[in-house]
Amino acid sequence: MNSITSFIVAVFFLSGALAYAVGYLPLAILLWLCAVIVAQSLRMANTWQKCVVLRAGKLRGVNGPGLFLIIPVVDRVVATIDERIQTTAFNAEQALTRDTVPVNVDAIIFWHVHDAKKAALAITDYSQAIDRVAQTSLREMIGSSMLAVLLSDRQNMVQDLCGKIAEKTAEWGITVRSVEIRDVAIPEALQDAMSRQAQAEREKQARIILGSAEAEIASKFVEAANIYAEHPAALQLRAMNIIYETTKERGTTILIPSAMVDSLNPLAATLKKPASGRSVAPTPAVNHAGAAEADLRAASGAG
Repeated sequence: MNSITSFIVAVFFLSGALAYAVGYLPLAILLWLCAVIVAQSLRMANTWQKCVVLRAGKLRGVNGPGLFLIIPVVDRVVATIDERIQTTAFNAEQALTRDTVPVNVDAIIFWHVHDAKKAALAITDYSQAIDRVAQTSLREMIGSSMLAVLLSDRQNMVQDLCGKIAEKTAEWGITVRSVEIRDVAIPEALQDAMSRQAQAEREKQARIILGSAEAEIASKFVEAANIYAEHPAALQLRAMNIIYETTKERGTTILIPSAMVDSLNPLAATLKKPASGRSVAPTPAVNHAGAAEADLRAASGAG
């Protein structure tokens, strides 16, 4: 009994008690009878509720929200349907995928009743029926899907699952708004194998990238070598730049071979070499030891 009906019943009952106290017994009985009729006939449904009323076993109509009257004994409210969005959690334990991998999947479904008459008359317990249909549809989806697809393409799987559940529950006056998969659990041994596979794939990709970088660097080196071969002055400038960059550090002593100095100044190296096609006369050798001996003998004869 709602608060409004209780208040009206209380007013009639107290009025009847007052009439009985002052000696108006017929009026008191009438007021008490009105209180009983109001208690049995006045109903109220909240703004999110619909009440299904049967009259003599047949559907009279759906009432609510607000106050409405029924005929006592003849009419009966058989169901009060909540039309707000509701959630139902469901799962599938040890369900086999298409590639025979056991998985545990937890999901949740959001739904609401859009037709109170069908929800009350077409099925006994629509809340329990939604739970059973959702579990069955989830197992069917898992059995028809590969594990890789189940893990990677979850969005499309959720849309298919939502469509299947909505198709089965539409005749019960229920609308499925969405389905969310909260978790997909796979065996630990398979998790280790998948982790090793992913690591191997990452290492393979890293080696491919490193090889591509090495090939690109080698091609650049070949291009630079060709440029230096065609333009020797560029190589000299590069060598001078390397020496300059090295000498910027304080307290650095650099020993440069003479050959490297000549390479930096090719003109001076050319002047040091004899001209092409000319023969250079040999320099006579002087026997310094024989000359010293002759001088010694001359000095002895003079003495």
